Amino acid sequence: MRKIVYTVIALLLAAVLVAGALLAQQFLASDAGPPGALAAALAPSERIARGAYLARAGDCMACHTTRGGQPYAGGRALQTPFGNVISPNITSDRNTGIGAWTAEDFWRALHHGKSRDGRLLYPAFPYTNYTRVTRDDADALYAYFQTVPAVNQPSQQHQLRFPYKLQIALAAWRALYFKPEAYAPDIKQSVEWNRGAYLVQGLGHCSACHSARNPLGAQEGESLSGGMIPAQGWYAPSLNARGDWRQEHIEALLKTGVSPRATVFGPMAEVVRESLQYLNDSDIKAIAVYLKALPADAAPPAFERDQGAEASAFLAAGAKLYEKHCVDCHGANGAGQPPAYPPLAGNRALTMESAVNPIRIVLNGGFAPGTAGNPRPYSMPPFGHALNDTEVAQVVSYLRSAWGNNAPPLNGTDVNRYRAIPLE
Repeated sequence: MRKIVYTVIALLLAAVLVAGALLAQQFLASDAGPPGALAAALAPSERIARGAYLARAGDCMACHTTRGGQPYAGGRALQTPFGNVISPNITSDRNTGIGAWTAEDFWRALHHGKSRDGRLLYPAFPYTNYTRVTRDDADALYAYFQTVPAVNQPSQQHQLRFPYKLQIALAAWRALYFKPEAYAPDIKQSVEWNRGAYLVQGLGHCSACHSARNPLGAQEGESLSGGMIPAQGWYAPSLNARGDWRQEHIEALLKTGVSPRATVFGPMAEVVRESLQYLNDSDIKAIAVYLKALPADAAPPAFERDQGAEASAFLAAGAKLYEKHCVDCHGANGAGQPPAYPPLAGNRALTMESAVNPIRIVLNGGFAPGTAGNPRPYSMPPFGHALNDTEVAQVVSYLRSAWGNNAPPLNGTDVNRYRAIPLE
């Protein structure tokens, strides 16, 4: 018995020593680097303007500004499966913001995921993507944030469960899933493709939403094959199937939020409204070139639809609801009236395995972003007050079966899961 106790104690001590060494390695690893030469060569006003543009490209305000709050003063709770991460104040306030930070401190946060005091940052701040941002762009961003009006607002403590709130747990996660890196251009691709890849993989952090995550919250590579956004209750679709889109349609969707193929809703509407619409045309084109070139996902197995009387009656009920509520805008053939009313025939939002997005849009309505290229967007009214869970399941199931669409049907339980979640 005593031998077993000694063995357990020895194993625990070994685990503590390994954990301590791991944490020390994370804290003490050299992360200094030379300042960006290109950013330093710019006039101060040009460097600040460049940083403001990049802050838009990264949609930094989305996380660092609460609704009705001061810009970049933090305080927004970012919900994760492990608890809430509260975004910090990144205004120029020297006491509660980053006004006392140096350019090296800022670079360390983006590239290495470390705060000014060496504390490891949680990857809700997507440094796993930002690590690819060049030092020149980081220095331009730093110059801009030093001009953001100071707001004296202390950053709040994160609300994470044990053991995720421990730095040692974060150090272990980083050892498994994070390594600082620089974007490496692909010499086989064009300059335009590489610019798009740099924006998508780095500052745009598209994989933060459009990639699946494992049980520990790590992204499953840069596949962009789609993933659920648990905190918001939306599914970010795969971006690997744009090869059959015309180039100008991808650009229109990114820049304005509408195109002949689709309209953005939910969290992506905010991204277009607050970020993408402000990118210059060359960057929008570069992103579109990169997305269009991504290899397509493997086609899902063909769905074999139940031809029984009960299943047929269920879809027939959905068809009647469509004729009553939807046909005036989307047409009897599902072709819609783009860009005002998007097509439903062949719409990937309807044929994905996850039907959460059409469920939420039918329940709560769909609201395209107001942009310079689409200043008066058409919106879809909510039907959650008019249709019960079974009826919503019927009409969405019909949409997933009509005009060549072929995806599994839903039931009322699938709908009820999302009825109480507000549209964001």
